[in-house]
Amino acid sequence: MEKKEKEKEKEKEKDYNPISLLNEMVSEPYYLFHFLAFFSYIPIRCSASQVLSPHFASHLLHREIQAALAFCMLAVVKMVKEETWEAFIADSLFFAKIFLVAIALVMDYHLAIWYMLVFLVIYILTQQPAHRGLGTSNQLTPLQLETLLTEGNTSRFWLVEFRALFSSTCIRTSRFSPDLSITYSNKNLSFGIVDLGLFPNVAEKFGISLGSIGQLPIYILFENAVEVTRFPEVNFEAKTSNPPLTKKILCQHFELDRHLLEYVNGK
Repeated sequence: MEKKEKEKEKEKEKDYNPISLLNEMVSEPYYLFHFLAFFSYIPIRCSASQVLSPHFASHLLHREIQAALAFCMLAVVKMVKEETWEAFIADSLFFAKIFLVAIALVMDYHLAIWYMLVFLVIYILTQQPAHRGLGTSNQLTPLQLETLLTEGNTSRFWLVEFRALFSSTCIRTSRFSPDLSITYSNKNLSFGIVDLGLFPNVAEKFGISLGSIGQLPIYILFENAVEVTRFPEVNFEAKTSNPPLTKKILCQHFELDRHLLEYVNGK
């Protein structure tokens, strides 16, 4: 338990350390290019204020204040609603881009078109990075996973996440497995992560279709190398039958609390 607490504290320190956040913003093209795009509005706005009429400048300032307040309200709602920083950042940047283009449209439609082109280029050339921490989960290759499942001298249960980091959903939920592993991993239950973007050939073996990116991530619970259950469950009749992916849903579906209690009680 002490080890888990230390792992949890380390993850929190990484998440809230200003130096690490600043370093990630500078080193990751996705964050750096967005920062430069948003920051470019300041010199543009300052230079435009010298040629704008007082009436239009007042009107533009009024719209900017409205946009800032609306963005702050949406950001607060998303901060409460979203479970991961990756999802919060993705949604916040999306809203910020909409408001920036709208404000630019008030100033000049050429500027709005320029910003839309900039954001399109950023979307094409960069990708939001996934959460880098692993908690107590294991990054596995297909061969390592097969060995762990068949040897039988490791954990009785393995909860494995199959993800592909070209999927925005996988990036938004990339923190789920590390967080759950810190709380629920023990000698009977281990957590693993397999990147199908690196090993696409293994998808068919586990009944995963890469043709539909919306399926990912897929979580499969194995007991002694045999699949017990998975989430989302295979359903060919209705794609909307599965509930939205949250850590609470995963805990309930795989009965992680029960597995932890059985381990504590020595069963």
